[in-house]
Amino acid sequence: MDTLSENAAFGGTQGVYSHQSTATGTPMTFGLYLPPAAERRPVPLLIYLSGLTCTHENAMVKAGAQAHAAAAGMAVLFPDTSPRGEGVADDDAYDLGRGAGFYVDATEAPWASHYRMWSYVTDELPAFIRENFAVDTARMGITGHSMGGHGALTAAMTFPDRFRSVSAFAPIAHPSASDWGRKQLTAYLGPDEGPWAAHDATLLMRERGYPGAVLIDQGTDDQFLDLLKPEALAEAMAARRQPGVIRMQPGYDHSYFFVATFMADHIAHHAAALAP
Repeated sequence: MDTLSENAAFGGTQGVYSHQSTATGTPMTFGLYLPPAAERRPVPLLIYLSGLTCTHENAMVKAGAQAHAAAAGMAVLFPDTSPRGEGVADDDAYDLGRGAGFYVDATEAPWASHYRMWSYVTDELPAFIRENFAVDTARMGITGHSMGGHGALTAAMTFPDRFRSVSAFAPIAHPSASDWGRKQLTAYLGPDEGPWAAHDATLLMRERGYPGAVLIDQGTDDQFLDLLKPEALAEAMAARRQPGVIRMQPGYDHSYFFVATFMADHIAHHAAALAP
């Protein structure tokens, strides 16, 4: 592991690190905020998955998570959104390839060689963090924004014993029925829609749900609302009588101003679920 930077923040440390990933076969960079409590004992971990075009840095700098995480005694992990570097496949479109890994393990060429973000964020990276930092991954939650909200919801419903809490900001809620999803799932997983279901929050909610409460915030002025399809997930949650809430926030768009506004609520949601 290489330490790229470490800065004092709210009594804790905001670090940026890189390591060689077995899952992606590439170097990967991540941000990790450790609260002051981590100096005394292992602390719970919240994974924040970012959206299209982002790196580890967007949420780390713009989401305002550190102050709330310090008060809650919680670490926050900011992974990258895709593999990068020489030899990693890419596409001219902003919503496919680098910066747009969609948190799946690709099975199709040319993506299958490196685009294994599902294995990276659900398995390899949490284990790496546990081995190298004062975190308690037995108390781990997951959240994310847009494409990252899609990843957070699907990971939590797939591994409820691993992720004891879940929330999302403006998630891509029904990707198999959206242009933000059909294109990427076809490219990464192939044209057979059967494997797509494992990476569609609405379909997973209909099939299995989540054992805890789900918190989702969505802005009513989100410029991508038709692509996100929160109504499909809301219908699935209602039909399943899933504990939790989708809060439609008047006047908010898709930006990090929206995420930062409601970050305190999400940190509190996870802190309550991850309390010892």
